[in-house]
Amino acid sequence: MNNLDAIYDFILTKLRELCEGENFYFKPIKPKLSDLELIAINISAEYLSIDSEYQLFRYLSSSKLDGKIERSVYNRRKRKLFFHMENLRKLIVSRFNDAQNVFIVDSMPLEICKNARAKRSKICKEHEFSFPSKGYCASQSSYYYGYKLHAVCSVSGVFQSFDISTASIHDIHFLQDIKQQMKKCTLIGDRGYLSTKVQTDLFNYAHIKLETPMRSNQKDYKKQKYTFRKSRKRIETLFSQLCDQFKIRNNYAKSFNGFKTRILSKIMTLTFIQFINVFVYKRKMNNIKIAIV
Repeated sequence: MNNLDAIYDFILTKLRELCEGENFYFKPIKPKLSDLELIAINISAEYLSIDSEYQLFRYLSSSKLDGKIERSVYNRRKRKLFFHMENLRKLIVSRFNDAQNVFIVDSMPLEICKNARAKRSKICKEHEFSFPSKGYCASQSSYYYGYKLHAVCSVSGVFQSFDISTASIHDIHFLQDIKQQMKKCTLIGDRGYLSTKVQTDLFNYAHIKLETPMRSNQKDYKKQKYTFRKSRKRIETLFSQLCDQFKIRNNYAKSFNGFKTRILSKIMTLTFIQFINVFVYKRKMNNIKIAIV
């Protein structure tokens, strides 16, 4: 990849401007690449839609990073950096969402294998708490086997927070986590989050006003405001970008730690590109396919 070196250098420079240090945890032997340099490689690969580590290391072999790190070491260190990458993502998000008080919540399916292989699949089964399960996707009218990505984004299109649950978990349970993370805001959701009990609980606990469309057979039915219906499409666009450019539904991970790190890498890269668009080039935030170098 001819421009991999240039993209890596640019991303590393911007990351160094955001972070004070380059290493986030102790290592007995000093590695050739710092933690921040490894994160820069990860973001560069996701930006270039290099979806497998095997393909990435083929490109690295013809770049200035050749011989700096082995593939197995890269994989292991990247998983250890999960929480540090999430903290870095939150640091970037704080530049966008500090003054925001309207957010959108939604979920999307993350299939790890076809239903026919579900019973014999060993993917992500190293711990009982992370066992995948079978769930139903209403938008696609089909069952799938795997996980569910729950996310909250601002109306401008920046992911505020996200979580991964097994596919059988109902969307509304994610709202119990949201009330610990947010307060004094409006949250827009679809009919999957419709619950008077949950609406009351969110407002009483954290002053979060949950706005969901009513079902047509409900008493005192009122159509949801047009601004809310229009705003809710923003998170659907973000999910489409994650599927299209970042290939979030393609899974090569065998462990749950690898799977969640893979998801975080894609969301972090999307957020980083938005940051570059706004704070470096002063252009439209959600032009994700535009060149950054």
